[in-house]
Amino acid sequence: MIAVVVVRAGVLPTGGAEVVAECAGRAVLVGSQVAVAAESLRGVATALTLVEQEAFRPAAIAHLLAPLLIDEPIVVLPASPDGRDLAPRIAFTLHRPLHAGATLVNANHVDMARGGGRELHRLVPGATFVATLQPGTRGVVPDPLLPAPTITSVTGPTSDGDTRDAVVMAVDEADPATIDLGEATRIIAGGGGLDGSDRMRQLADIAAAIGASVGATRVVTDRGWAPHERQIGTTGVVVAPRLYMAFGVAGAVQHTSGLGDPTHIVSVNTDPHCPMMQLADLAIVGDANATIDELERLLT
Repeated sequence: MIAVVVVRAGVLPTGGAEVVAECAGRAVLVGSQVAVAAESLRGVATALTLVEQEAFRPAAIAHLLAPLLIDEPIVVLPASPDGRDLAPRIAFTLHRPLHAGATLVNANHVDMARGGGRELHRLVPGATFVATLQPGTRGVVPDPLLPAPTITSVTGPTSDGDTRDAVVMAVDEADPATIDLGEATRIIAGGGGLDGSDRMRQLADIAAAIGASVGATRVVTDRGWAPHERQIGTTGVVVAPRLYMAFGVAGAVQHTSGLGDPTHIVSVNTDPHCPMMQLADLAIVGDANATIDELERLLT
């Protein structure tokens, strides 16, 4: 298996490191400033092929990568916006099936969550295929003892003048309030410790002030305080944020199993022994509702 990860300005997309780990450290990095992105994969990657391309034109890139991938039976991309754009073009170019939105990929089977995360579909794939892996479906723990990856640089023609793709003139930043939670890098979540539906409105205002998205536990969505698409956990959305702030969230396993591996967790709860407080990098023992009032006063 080999991963293909699109890099923009030296930054890996959400789920990029997970895909590299899923493929035992073997990956092709394509995009701008790929050498910078390679440095961020120390302890995860074992062999990297770097393909520098300033413009992201997926059809042209798929054509460029085809000779590198033709002998690889399984090609996996993160289900990031660019990954979802490039994957079908690679599948078409290689004449292979595409298994999109997988939660696990190997040569024996591909697992996919369906029905809003309530169903697990296990597919026995053919010998060759392309897949996209959902962000947050596996943790990535860099191994400090892993040797530096072998690096191969590949040059190819630029995509200037190629007519197979529309030209992307600009990329607008996603609105954190409406972005799919699975792609959010900052999430503020409310749980059963909140004392009313208006607290979720306050969390939305705080989230807007710091460029974060709003999530919730099942208790909150069952009460009708937040829509189901904001629910995090086994019966909701699997997330992989860099920052996760939990207000009044006890941390039931049904919720924490959907958290992936956040870089930083902040939890505010009156119970210092609840699971979420044990997971937190910063655990604040106190009333989540009073803390929300104070944050709203300071930030909005």
